[in-house]
Amino acid sequence: MNAPAHDGGRLALMLNDLRLPTIGRLWPEFAERSDKEAWPAARLLGALLEHELAERAKRRIERHRTESHLDPTKTLATFDFGAVPMVSKAHVTALATGESWLEKGATVLLFGPPGVGKSHLGSAIGHALIDVGYRVLFTRTSELVQKLQAARQSLQLPSALAKLDRFDLIILDDLSYARKDQAETSVLFELIAERYERKSLL
Repeated sequence: MNAPAHDGGRLALMLNDLRLPTIGRLWPEFAERSDKEAWPAARLLGALLEHELAERAKRRIERHRTESHLDPTKTLATFDFGAVPMVSKAHVTALATGESWLEKGATVLLFGPPGVGKSHLGSAIGHALIDVGYRVLFTRTSELVQKLQAARQSLQLPSALAKLDRFDLIILDDLSYARKDQAETSVLFELIAERYERKSLL
């Protein structure tokens, strides 16, 4: 039984339906090379699938970086460890892998006076975690608290907390600047309690 022949247009439509845009873009070039070099079919298929998976991973990281609201300039590469010698670069590098603490839902606290780089360090850890596949949200504490208060007033707080659950890490910036009235303290406590020992906060 002969295999069915497919023209380029038909293949393009099928790859589009299957949502394989990278293979759709690369297959003519790879097929030509495969014909010239007499690749086995498995090699051709494997090469195309590897590129598709790599592109998907790249697009996923780009989406996660966009949704994180992290400052693109505040990375580990731009953090001056020499200016804050009390911060252990080795410890920060270990945190940036996420393995030992995100899986446990642990919380990390950064203390220090204004201007020493706490926000930069938090952002830098967030960027590194996105690079290894985690989802991160960076937010000013006061802004998140206001959103959660609005959600509570519209009886949507459980839904709002559930949406935040998709993030492996939430970075609460400027925690000490958030107002401490009862309503704000209450929704912040609910967020912390909801994530306790399940999902991490920094």
